[in-house]
Amino acid sequence: MSSRQEEKERRKRERQEREAAEKAKVANRKRMQMVFGGALGLVAVVGVVAVLVFVVFAGDDSPSDEVSASAAAIPAQKEADPEKAAELAKCTYEPKLANEGSGHEEKDFKASDYKQNPPTSGNHFPQWYEDGIYAAGDTPELGKLVHTLEHGRIDIQYKPGTPATTIAQLETLYNEMDGGHHLLLFENATGMKAAVAATAWDASLTCDTMNPQVFDAIRAFRGEHIDKGPEVVP
Repeated sequence: MSSRQEEKERRKRERQEREAAEKAKVANRKRMQMVFGGALGLVAVVGVVAVLVFVVFAGDDSPSDEVSASAAAIPAQKEADPEKAAELAKCTYEPKLANEGSGHEEKDFKASDYKQNPPTSGNHFPQWYEDGIYAAGDTPELGKLVHTLEHGRIDIQYKPGTPATTIAQLETLYNEMDGGHHLLLFENATGMKAAVAATAWDASLTCDTMNPQVFDAIRAFRGEHIDKGPEVVP
């Protein structure tokens, strides 16, 4: 009788041990699932953050003032007469300004050295600048710019703070006009009141506001005054 009871008790203990072991396995599997799921979640979060960081920094690679080709487009020419084009653009056209001299001096010229702003003649530095587009903030020295006018160049300039779209449109205009032959485009540094101006030797075009007609005014001014300086240099 006692042996049967002992056998019964033994089987009961074995059953309880198996059940306990099984419960332990199930609990362990649940813990592993939770840990694995958490790890996946962490990986997902890190991935999202990485993508966001990449987007932010990738965006920084592109300049904020980049202008599309369509935005830089300008209207075709309609008026070639300099006086009429200036009137339509509400610009001031002065084709025969008083000459202020043409001597050479090795000094740092200032706007105060000239009566006109921007200057159209006067003493200037012995060297001069090459034709081209100069970046905003990289304005050539004034004395060397005046010398370009003596050599028949047209200097096109815009006021500091001009929108990037307007600058891009002026660059389009520059390239349109015989590929920029005998032209310079730059940011004004003389404190001129005009928004945009074009100067030649003893002549100027100043526009208080920018508008679509200004492009024709500059085209017509160039056509009338380019290569009219006293010392035309190829």
